[in-house]
Amino acid sequence: MQETRWGDITMCDAERRLLANALLDYANERFILLSETCIPLYPFPFVYNHLVLSRSSFVSAFDDPGPYGRGRYNPQMEPVVSKEEWRKGSQWFEVSRQLAIYIVSDTLYYPKFKDFCRPACYVDEHYLPTMLSKELGSKLANRSITWVDWSRGGPHPAMFGKGDITESFLTKIREREDCLYNGHAGSICFLFARKFSPSTLEPLLQRASEVLGI
Repeated sequence: MQETRWGDITMCDAERRLLANALLDYANERFILLSETCIPLYPFPFVYNHLVLSRSSFVSAFDDPGPYGRGRYNPQMEPVVSKEEWRKGSQWFEVSRQLAIYIVSDTLYYPKFKDFCRPACYVDEHYLPTMLSKELGSKLANRSITWVDWSRGGPHPAMFGKGDITESFLTKIREREDCLYNGHAGSICFLFARKFSPSTLEPLLQRASEVLGI
């Protein structure tokens, strides 16, 4: 067992180990990193088809000019990564087999991020978004398929409890019409959602069939 620490390179180490292990099965074509606090928003067959038929991988990568984006950049990362190439994104991703292989075989970017993106740089928010957007940007949908709520402020997204689980709440998460899928406007933006506490299990199971179709 190897220890992982929030915001540390050990988080990326764990991600790479998970991908490397999953790649051993040649039948695996799509790879999703989810939290233990995630829930599915659609039945498994729908999620499977949505991902398998996608021409892009779902990795969020954007240029944040503020202190929590470019402000975390270390000039010692040049010339491998310039400030203009620095990206930020969600830790929760979905990638194709091609991108998964690229991630686990990377020996160029990983050392730079390990040495020069230390807390409070939060390497897990920058390593994959920066590397993949620079090298394989055309393969990215540039968005996450895991919905979170940042409206409450703070360093972490909202944690939902038993009282939050209503039909209108779940319906609202699923009803989005502002994203692209294979080059066309679509209403399916998120396949998963987080963060849900253990107390939400019972009400989620009660509504899974009628609202989520699970």
